[in-house]
Amino acid sequence: MNKIRNTIMLVLSLLVVTLLFHDSSAVVLNTPASDTTTGMSAYFLPATTVPKAPDAQGFLQRWLLLEPIDKPNRTNTVFTDSYLREAFNTEYFPNQFTVIPKDGDKVAVADQELTWHALDAVNFNVKLFRFASGLGKQVYGVLFWAVTIVNSPREMKNVRLAVGSNSGSMWWLNGQEAVLLTGDRRMVMDDFVSKRLTLKKGQNIIRGAVINGPGMSDFCVRFIDENGDPVRDLTISFE
Repeated sequence: MNKIRNTIMLVLSLLVVTLLFHDSSAVVLNTPASDTTTGMSAYFLPATTVPKAPDAQGFLQRWLLLEPIDKPNRTNTVFTDSYLREAFNTEYFPNQFTVIPKDGDKVAVADQELTWHALDAVNFNVKLFRFASGLGKQVYGVLFWAVTIVNSPREMKNVRLAVGSNSGSMWWLNGQEAVLLTGDRRMVMDDFVSKRLTLKKGQNIIRGAVINGPGMSDFCVRFIDENGDPVRDLTISFE
């Protein structure tokens, strides 16, 4: 009897293990691709041709992002004013400071072929680390380029460009330097605010460069008025 009972218990145990293995496999196989941490769908959506307004807080969420440029740095402590000015004013690809890229355009940087991607950030901040990792690109020791076009319905004087970034970054409005953030910093909303600027009626081009050694990388950008309130009467496009 003991031998029969032991045999039955062994069969039942094997059956339970088999069922558990089957169920766990089914869970893994049926997990939607959007739930994985390697993709970009939780952080970005493909941009459309329809102009996009800033979010409720005035943040610009539509950007053309270039795949990361290899820029080895073992630490962020080297991101001094002088180092970053040299790094950001270096021309890595032709027409870097004048081109308005299109989605899918490619550029050659040394031995890299990099692609521009037109994306809408899901959050108020643009998560560059997730952008790079989602594409299977290098995430550390890199430099990112970002471009967007802000359309203003009228001339707006005395606005300010308010930026936060992780780590250092530089930002240009219509070809003129507006903001430089130096040092090893975390992204903080409105971490640095430019001097008074003027938005032209019609198109205004913003370019940005963000550098990162180790750690995460992201940025947030918006315009604020003289009272510190967000400027929302704008649209963002790529044309």
